[in-house]
Formats: sequence, C-alpha cells, structure tokens
Amino acid sequence: MILVKLGGSVITDKSQYHAVRLDVLRRLCKEMTGAEDIVVVHGAGSFGHIMAHEHALAGGHRDGSQIPAYAAVSRDVRELNLMVLDAMIEAGMSPVSLPPSAGITLKDGVLEDYDTGLLQSYLDMGMVPVIFGDVALDSVQGFAICSGDQAMERLAKELSPRRSIFVSDVDGIMDRDPAEQGAELIGAITPDDLDSMTFHARVKDVTGGIRRKVESMLAMCSPGMDCIIINGNVPGLLADAIAGKEVRGTRVKVD
Repeated sequence: MILVKLGGSVITDKSQYHAVRLDVLRRLCKEMTGAEDIVVVHGAGSFGHIMAHEHALAGGHRDGSQIPAYAAVSRDVRELNLMVLDAMIEAGMSPVSLPPSAGITLKDGVLEDYDTGLLQSYLDMGMVPVIFGDVALDSVQGFAICSGDQAMERLAKELSPRRSIFVSDVDGIMDRDPAEQGAELIGAITPDDLDSMTFHARVKDVTGGIRRKVESMLAMCSPGMDCIIINGNVPGLLADAIAGKEVRGTRVKVD
C-alpha cells in the first residue's frame, strides 16, 4: 500500500484562481502508472484556498452569506478532481473519486468520522481511490475544510501503508523561505525538531500551511514507514519514490 498526496502547490498555481498546471499533472499521473495498491489524495490549490479564505470557510458556518461560497468551493474542487481523474485515465490508471463531503465528518475542524470500507472495496477490485481537499460537514462548526493532509493522516492509520509520499513544488522542507537565496533542504525531521523550526508560507493556505503538513506527517508516521516530501517539478522523482529508491526530499521520522 502506497499513499501519494499531489499537493495543490504543484498541480495548480495557488496564487491564481482556477489555474491548473496541466502539463505537470499529466506527467505525475504517468509516473504513478503501474503502481499496485495505491491511493491518491490531491490538494485543492487555487480551486479551493482562494475563495475559502475570502469567505472564512475554515472557521465554520457563521452567516448565510457563506452558503453560496460553500457551494462554489464544493463545485470548484470537483472541477479540479475531474481534471485529475482525466489525467489518470489518460495515463492508463483506473481511478474512482471519493469526495470527502460524501463520506467524512469533522468536529471543530478536526476529522472525526471516516469509514474507509468503501475505499478498501475499490482497492480490492484493482481501482485507484482518489480523495481531495474539500468542504465537509462539521458537528460543531456546521462545516469546515477537510484538507488532503487530514485525509492522508487518517488513511495512514487505517491502511498502514509502507510508504507515504507528499508531492510539493519545492525539494522538501527548507530552513528558510524557499525563494530566499541560500535556502537549504532539511533532510529529515523528527518530533523533537518541530518546536525549534520556523515555517514560511508564500501564499494563503486555509488548511494550516507547512507546519500543519509536518504535524500531520509526524502523526501518521510509524517506525519503519517511509514518509517523505519530494519536488514534483523534477521529472522521474515521484516514480523513483514509489519504487522505493533513495530520492532527494525531506523524510519525516518517528523512532
């Protein structure tokens, strides 16, 4: 079992509304072709974060003006999901979409209930389940954002994958803003490193940004499981990571 998260930062331009990086998306899907027992999660990127931030959807249901925005974000992330499905089918994969809003509930912004039985049934048939960042019901807030990283964290606990790969638009976690000259890759992160680290965000992210991603990775990791962030802009890197080869990136380790 392998979990792959296609970050919104690599398959879309998160600084522009509805901007998909179709060439990168298609290449990454080709690199996943042939992998057995794989589950794909993708971020919402510019199809979700911009409008969700504008209407404060991450904070829950506060007034009626948010409802049209909720509907629009729900529609937009499905548009991106269809593009991902198309690219996977073109690459020779057999994906099936499992929207979080139809199977996940949250409690105060935290994923509460997720029955993965349906997902396992599709895996057993040889299909590739595809989950994505979405808006979903929340038992406290009314609604909230279910991020792809939250889904990854729960799936790791339920499915016990041998490898979890986060595909980003940078080499991994850097010691400063990746845009700054001299920024260097942090090769490995453990729970003891978290409090002393500084995290940088280049664009608005309604799901907690890089720090929340690292926290999710630490929570989902177990001794012996390979958990890594790699750069999806580097051709062939995802294919090598899926194959278990040593690749450049940031590994998250739990002893």
